[in-house]
Amino acid sequence: MAHEKNHDYHILTPSIWPFIGAASAFVMLVGAVLWMHGSGPYAFLVGAAGVAYTMFAWWSDVVAEGNGIDHTPVVRMSLRYGFILFIMSEIMFFLAWFWTFFKHALYPMGPQSPLVDGVWPPAGIETFDPWHLPLINTLILLCSGAAATWAHHALVHEDNREDVKWGLILAIALGVLFTLFQA
Repeated sequence: MAHEKNHDYHILTPSIWPFIGAASAFVMLVGAVLWMHGSGPYAFLVGAAGVAYTMFAWWSDVVAEGNGIDHTPVVRMSLRYGFILFIMSEIMFFLAWFWTFFKHALYPMGPQSPLVDGVWPPAGIETFDPWHLPLINTLILLCSGAAATWAHHALVHEDNREDVKWGLILAIALGVLFTLFQA
């Protein structure tokens, strides 16, 4: 029987969403260039609407796949491992950024160092006080993450929809506050 499934893996059916998303992003790019050269924002807005619709429709398909019978234990384990690898790659990425920052801040001289006289930060760079706005934004992000964790815990462990609602409202409000502070 050619149509029977003899394995634990989920083979995706062909989807039109990658093509539509790429085409919409291209229209948005061309529209942005035209807008910057004096044409109206209409092509950009059409492309942005296409990208937004693609995101909604594609994620709806993904949610439908996740709620169906397609995600066997082997598939769920593979998705979990994939997410763990993604988080590890993010950790390594930021570790590299912090490593190079502290390397140049603590030991500014070296064979490839363009710095003169071993001064950090280099001459002409104005620094800002990290104890004001950056600290406030960090605290807002940490509180937003705590609110999202509260909502997740209320949903998974207590099935408390009221706490889920308030946790997500608080997380979104803190995200908006963070964005306002960034602006």
